[in-house]
Amino acid sequence: MSKKVLIIEDNVDIRENIVEILELAGYTVFSADNGKVGVELALKNIPDIILCDIMMPELDGYGVLYMLNKHTETAAIPFVFLTAKAERIDLRKGMEMGADDYLTKPFDDMELLNAIESRLKKKDTQLNFYSKSLGQLSALVSKSGGLAELQKIVHERKNRQFKKDQVIYYEGDKGSGIYLLISGKVKSIKLAEDGRELMTGIYATDDYLGVQAMLSGEAYSDTATALEDSALCLIPKDQLEQLLNLYPEVGREFIKLLANDIREKEEQLLQLAYHSVRKKMAEAILRLYRKQSSMDESFKVSREDLAAMAGMATETVSRTLSDFKDEGLIEKKGSTITILDLPRITKMKN
Repeated sequence: MSKKVLIIEDNVDIRENIVEILELAGYTVFSADNGKVGVELALKNIPDIILCDIMMPELDGYGVLYMLNKHTETAAIPFVFLTAKAERIDLRKGMEMGADDYLTKPFDDMELLNAIESRLKKKDTQLNFYSKSLGQLSALVSKSGGLAELQKIVHERKNRQFKKDQVIYYEGDKGSGIYLLISGKVKSIKLAEDGRELMTGIYATDDYLGVQAMLSGEAYSDTATALEDSALCLIPKDQLEQLLNLYPEVGREFIKLLANDIREKEEQLLQLAYHSVRKKMAEAILRLYRKQSSMDESFKVSREDLAAMAGMATETVSRTLSDFKDEGLIEKKGSTITILDLPRITKMKN
């Protein structure tokens, strides 16, 4: 069965050209010449992906995205903006509203087809995604049905893509829910009064972010930033509250996750307070190593992030890494660190 694509574009020539290309590529195509008709077609046909112009009569592209996000059946559909070069400055607004990508006009046939294929593949990945994090809850909530409900929430939500160094949320922002990390890596940091960063956590695939803010009803206590290109699913606060009211077992499991996070932070504080420079660097390297999904001995990390993680100056990081390299503990090429002697790093003396 062919995938369904909805085109919302007021320029007749552009719209007809896109329709022709996609039909030749085997897609089932619906088209609208304004945003209002586009929303109606989306709700009627539930396409697999939507391509939408920004500047249109009746209802502009932002309005279309806003309207579709209000409906459960269309909120998770991949949404790609079609934009003129002059409008690119306005794209941040669209991406913050939940758009997945954009194509700058004019674009050629292959750019169009590649963009659609890429977004559909990512959507399929989400639909096939069953996180082991959800599996962690199964022992407690399988009998009550809470696990199934949490899985349903995740599947109905759209994955948000974050580029490397892109901020996910800022310290002090009102907690809007918890994030489930589907792929990539994320760091959380706090800023000291003198502007220095302290890395409070590293998160990898299947980890949750923002649990403390969700349970306490307070603002986020740190800033979360993507360490690499990452995909996250935001589980909204109102849906979580409904789930926790119906299935208290789920809440107890989130409390366990929060307790583990607090314990890790306590251990980090002890290390920062009492460990030597060499021991702190060894512990930072081990934390990064343990977050590797494949337990690969190599990982990428900037000198600044290592400094924030270990609580030391960047110059001290460089000097300590150089010592580790001379001692045959690691190999370093650019920002890539390869562990050569894991037992010695693990048993590093204080």
